[in-house]
Amino acid sequence: MFSLKDKSILITGGTGSLGKALTKHIFETYPDIKKLVIFSRDEQKQFQMAQEYPPERFPQIRFFIGNVRDKERLVRAFQRIDYVIHAAAMKHVHIAEYNPDECIKTNINGAENVVDACLRTNVERVVALSTDKACAPINLYGATKLTSDKLFIAANNIKGDKPIKFSVVRYGNVMGSNGSVIPFFIKKKNEENKLPITDPNMTRFNISLQGGVDMVMHALEHAWGGELFVPKIPSYKIMDVAEAIGPNCEKPIVGIRPGEKVHEEMITSSDSFYTYDLGKYYTILPAMHQWKTEDFVKAFNAKKVKQGFSYNSGDNEDWETIESLRELIKEHVDPTFEV
Repeated sequence: MFSLKDKSILITGGTGSLGKALTKHIFETYPDIKKLVIFSRDEQKQFQMAQEYPPERFPQIRFFIGNVRDKERLVRAFQRIDYVIHAAAMKHVHIAEYNPDECIKTNINGAENVVDACLRTNVERVVALSTDKACAPINLYGATKLTSDKLFIAANNIKGDKPIKFSVVRYGNVMGSNGSVIPFFIKKKNEENKLPITDPNMTRFNISLQGGVDMVMHALEHAWGGELFVPKIPSYKIMDVAEAIGPNCEKPIVGIRPGEKVHEEMITSSDSFYTYDLGKYYTILPAMHQWKTEDFVKAFNAKKVKQGFSYNSGDNEDWETIESLRELIKEHVDPTFEV
């Protein structure tokens, strides 16, 4: 049985949507955790989050101001930490296109710094968050996250005799996360009664915050080192999202933003040579690893996907409907939501 008893865990970007959801889940599920460190650069967000976790009720929590661009700060933060979840990133596609050097400093150099700091301390397990935009990327954000994925996966080859495992989780749009389309549409509906549509054919994968949390915990518990986990999740059509939120709203077509795709992909046909079906998840195994693939297949009853298999939001077999989207919005985004 997996346990965090007497373990210390650190979350980079811990004041973000997923970091907060992870914090809630960890305290509810593993109350005997030794320490939980929230590492992020925004003091105001840390101050606000600290109000939700007062020290008299949550004596294990620590708030650590720092930036993943600062390696020495990471090394200091990782002292006596067992597990690291790397969620810090610049994630807005159009902002990364306009500020490419800043995106590279955080998403690539920051990933290198996290890897190096883990290898210089006694961290045992690392799970890095990826994105569907890292698969066959056409924008800078996706390219930096693909590079980050490669850095974390390759870190397993340079660990020497350290008992550390690096793995990656990749998933689609998190429903209701900061900056995502559903809260944006709700705001636009309430303020302007107008929902701007980039492309009426656009589709996206959809996962709840809890689904993202479950994936991270799965990787933390089960990763052998080097896997890239991908969830089996439904897609939605952007026009169905608009109809679910504002059926009577005006829906002007405004065009695709810089670096945006019509459909997102999480596994390309080129990845199919290394992709296995684990049941709830797919996993892309590293081309080079320090364990035997046949042992992994036996341990997880993993099934190799067909050559040429790909996983695309436009070709998905599982779809949200307008009604299911409305139910999910009430459950995960806004309990007071009404059409």
